[in-house]
Amino acid sequence: MSTPQIGSTDDTIVALSTAPGVGAIGVIRLSGNDAITITNKVFKGKDLTKQESHTIHFGTIRNGDKVVDEVLVSLFIAPKSFTKENVVEISCHGSPFILKQVIKVLLQSGARLAKAGEFTQRAFLNGQFDLAQAEAVADLINADSEASHEAALKQMRGGFSEQIKTLREELIHFASMVELELDFGEEDVEFADRDDLKKLINDLQVVIVKLISSFDLGNVIKNGVPTVIAGKPNAGKSTLLNALLNEEKAIVSDIAGTTRDFIEDEINLGGINFRFIDTAGLRETTDIIEAMGVKRTQEQMQKASLIIYMVDMANDELVDMHREINKLENLGIPFIVVGNKLDKAKADIKSAIEKIKGSVLISAYTKDNLELLKDRILEVVNLDNFKTGDTVVTNIRHYDNLLKTRDALQDVLNGLGMNVTGDFLAMDIRQALHYLGEITGEITTDDLLANIFSKFCIGK
Repeated sequence: MSTPQIGSTDDTIVALSTAPGVGAIGVIRLSGNDAITITNKVFKGKDLTKQESHTIHFGTIRNGDKVVDEVLVSLFIAPKSFTKENVVEISCHGSPFILKQVIKVLLQSGARLAKAGEFTQRAFLNGQFDLAQAEAVADLINADSEASHEAALKQMRGGFSEQIKTLREELIHFASMVELELDFGEEDVEFADRDDLKKLINDLQVVIVKLISSFDLGNVIKNGVPTVIAGKPNAGKSTLLNALLNEEKAIVSDIAGTTRDFIEDEINLGGINFRFIDTAGLRETTDIIEAMGVKRTQEQMQKASLIIYMVDMANDELVDMHREINKLENLGIPFIVVGNKLDKAKADIKSAIEKIKGSVLISAYTKDNLELLKDRILEVVNLDNFKTGDTVVTNIRHYDNLLKTRDALQDVLNGLGMNVTGDFLAMDIRQALHYLGEITGEITTDDLLANIFSKFCIGK
């Protein structure tokens, strides 16, 4: 396994681990063989080199004879730390000036500034966890909803990694049997039963395909659900957005075509972030600016994960409603038909909407049935699989490697069908093992690791 060239792991690194800016406290972290001795040089209090692991000590950080700050120093002696190296965490007062001065004296005493993600990278390189779990650390830090937090926590605790390792171990056994055959090529022996191998590959494909299929849900959990609110002008789209957000985000007017561009904001429903996008009304228009807005609405609808199509039950015509719903069906994107202006609804259009499966009747202005609409939105997104504890793929890199693994395993099946020789089977099996190994880090490259950890914040 190769490592990225981001500095020697023999160095002791230092960085601010709390968010930049003014706060009650700020935490500075060091990691490396000399983390404790370097801190001890500038710390006035107990001799840190003689203290036990997982202890906290009060004292001052000094620059020569000048006191920089009163601090608490936490010690984590290798291998009982996040990085499995000596780690020191210094809790200072949260003044940006103080934090810079403390880091400055630590640098002068022999530490160097950490690069982005270098603490987590050291934890990975030192065997604290695998690559998929390391990536989950970043996902956990960035989690902004209950579902994304839960998904990151499951992955960090190794649920996904264990599944991948199990698949890989089963495949390695057969790969070794096929490789063994090659050593006895002249004796025409068969150590790997071809029927058993075929059954194993088919069983693995079932698991791989299930993981691949979970990515759509995983993407929703991690990034939120882009949800377009569409409909004809004056259907109440902006009123609905304001009602969902519980604030006057969008301008509401009786004048048709008020919304010329899309307006968006996020809310959390059932632990999932939804990015609601209020769009320009769908209609033919000679107004150049409004026409551009309509075009953008159509573009947003094509990129959406969910469309809320609003019908003005007081003014829309049945023939227009059916035409627009037919267009939605052709888009192939999940949608909910929402009949608005319940208090003013025409009997025929209200009856027609009630017959549409999954439709909801509301009054966006009075917020009648708004909770029913929220429940319906959650039904369409459907998190049942995730909540039952199934592994969900949320990382595009993992998804891409699973696709490549599936294709490599299919090549093995094709080879078995054509009775190819063991060397060709071994080559395809090794390819599948390579892609699975890239997920958890058994197989890495400098560029891969550098790319992954460069996306982490400095100090993590």
